[in-house]
Amino acid sequence: MIEEITAQALDPESFIAEKVAEIRSTVGDGWAINALSGGVDSSTVTMLGHRALGDRLKTVFVENGLMRAGEAEQVTGFFRALGVPVQIVDARDEFFAALKGVTDPEAKREAITQTFYRQVFGRLVRESGAKHLLQGTILTDVDETVAGIKRQHNVFEQLGIDPQEAFGYKILEPLIQLRKDGVRKLGEALGLPGELFQRIPFPGPALAARVIGEATPERIEKVRQATQVVEAKLAGWGAFQYLAILHEDRVTGIRDGRRDFGHQIEVRCWDSVDARTATPTRVPFDVLEQLAQEIIAAVPGVVSVTYNIACKPPSTIEAV
Repeated sequence: MIEEITAQALDPESFIAEKVAEIRSTVGDGWAINALSGGVDSSTVTMLGHRALGDRLKTVFVENGLMRAGEAEQVTGFFRALGVPVQIVDARDEFFAALKGVTDPEAKREAITQTFYRQVFGRLVRESGAKHLLQGTILTDVDETVAGIKRQHNVFEQLGIDPQEAFGYKILEPLIQLRKDGVRKLGEALGLPGELFQRIPFPGPALAARVIGEATPERIEKVRQATQVVEAKLAGWGAFQYLAILHEDRVTGIRDGRRDFGHQIEVRCWDSVDARTATPTRVPFDVLEQLAQEIIAAVPGVVSVTYNIACKPPSTIEAV
């Protein structure tokens, strides 16, 4: 059982010193590699890893075709300014090939997991000579996976999977005792700018977790466009997380006075502390009306915009 360290109990400097020593001891004179997505967890573990290993940690940004608009350039720019070089790896074809024809939520998550860890990172680890992968798994990821709520792509040992045996390298998880509020506190102590440690959460499967049904390049692009609108419109409400979801079925709408079968976007905006429970943010109705108008104008083919008002549980923050 993992011993939780709450944000209130967390002493960032002591935690950093302890984890830096553990990482150095485990990696020894070798190399480690990690994937930076730009989320709070991956950004924090990147800074922790570089504090421990310096140039012996190779950081990559995997461009999987499932990220938000301009994410690779924005995130690598942040880290260049922090003195951390990041290599962008283009793996879009591999991820979309793995997702082709897949509609079941768990099957989609498994396809992304296998593509990421076995294909893409397996290759990167072999090329780099690294024996360890450093990643930002947190306690909420483990809880939801073990409870069977949804399989988080970065949880293995708690399911009886040995990464060394399955993928050929060991995985280090220095943040696994923390939840999101603790990781934010740690990220600030490690010198991350507020634009990074205060970012809203973003799922490991990226925008594939926000497309119900098959995650084709075309459908991912629609939810990417809707995401831009939602994040710009709801950024000032102090919510824990806000997102757009593309539904699978076409819905009936009206365009130019005639029936038009189009797409439905669902908007979710959450108040939460650690993602274990969440309640929908009470966004004023006029803001929601403006949001709907902007989404319909920005995303071709959208004829319906809805707002989720179910709490977690029974809902979950992400749809897939």
